[in-house]
Formats: sequence, C-alpha cells, structure tokens
Amino acid sequence: MGEREFFRYELAPRLHTALVLPMVTAVCEEAGIALSAIEAIAFARGPGAFTGLRIAAGVVQGLAYGLQVPVISVSTLAVMAHRAWRERGWNAVHTAIDARMGEVYFGSYRVEGAGRVALVGREVVAPLAELLACAQLVDSEEAALVGEGPASKTISVDSLRAGGWTGYGSGWVYREALQQQLPDVVDLQVEGYPHALDLLALGRVMFAAGEYVNAENALPVYLRDSVVQVKEQVKSH
Repeated sequence: MGEREFFRYELAPRLHTALVLPMVTAVCEEAGIALSAIEAIAFARGPGAFTGLRIAAGVVQGLAYGLQVPVISVSTLAVMAHRAWRERGWNAVHTAIDARMGEVYFGSYRVEGAGRVALVGREVVAPLAELLACAQLVDSEEAALVGEGPASKTISVDSLRAGGWTGYGSGWVYREALQQQLPDVVDLQVEGYPHALDLLALGRVMFAAGEYVNAENALPVYLRDSVVQVKEQVKSH
C-alpha cells in the first residue's frame, strides 16, 4: 500500500493544551493504529514563543516516556524552510519569526530535497540591525546538512550573494528593516508557519540517521537564553 501520511493542522493561539491530545487521538484513529504502535515522535523544538514550546516539549516528553519511544527534535525554522520549498518551490529561504521587542528568530536554509535542509550560518534571535553579524552570515564559511551529521556536507556562505533567496515567516512583517540586511530577497511570504507534513519529512530523515534522543532530553530551544548568557559573560569581564 506504500506510505500514507495523516495529520491535523490548525492555527489556534492559546488553545494548544485543549487541542493537542485530542488531535493525537484523532490521527491515530484515522490511521487505524493504536497509540502503542508509535515507534518515534518528532516535534518542533523551537525557537518560538516560550509558552508554546514548553507545552510542546511537555506533551512530547509525556507521550515518549509512556510509550518508551525516542524523540526527534527538529528546528521550527528548518520546518518552515521545508514548507516554503514544498509549497512554493523555494530552495533558498531566510526564515524569520517575529520575536517581539524589535527582534526576530532567524535562520537561513538551503533545501536539498524532501526532508533535507542545510543551515547556513546559525539560528539566532537578534535585533533587526544586527541580524547578519549574529547569524554569522558575514564571517562563517560553512554549514552542516540537517539530518546527515555535522561533517557530511558544507555550504559556502558566499551562496548568500548568488541571489534567489526568499523570505518566509511572520518576522518578515519587518520587511523594510530585514531587506536592509538582506537586499537580494526576490520573494517573500509573511503568513508562513510550520506544518506537520514538513516536520514529518525532516524527522524521518533524522530518525534514519540516528539523530534522536530519549524523552528526558526532548527539550525546547529558546535561543534567547543563550543570548542572555553571552551578554552576562561579556559584562562580567
């Protein structure tokens, strides 16, 4: 019969806790499987809103611990880049989520195919004017292919200057400010969000590569925490 994909998708701010477990049950019922048949769980680990990430991690930890299955922790920004490729055919994507306070969560990706995205530079939360420096898109020379280990493929950041880059996600509401940093963006979509199908595609590749953790290590990635630590270290010196 081949592979079949089942999902539920809904934009429902502040309703996560009420919807997530009924959605899990509904998907299992539609697929005709028991919850105990699940072999692994993939989740979007962030970056993003603190409350949403805590809810996601808590639910995943509870399910994974109860089922004794591994967890694949996938970057939310990578999931968004993959969706931009799947739906719009974009293979060079600057993903950005509005982080408020004049900042964005940001990551640049080259999409290599289904379930295969390459991070260029690094993911950050940063003020708009400092984006390139914080993401190391000025000085960095290479990046690893997500899902294939850290040394399997490198991509020159000179590719940023090759044109054809696109913008995807709510952070692009700051279009004018971002394009001062990234002037070669040829198209963009502000109404862009992560989707379960893209999470599944990336999770499948990562699972096959052995990139998973146990339930207790399925943790959210806020990015903002690491920025605070760096600032404190600099201040202490």
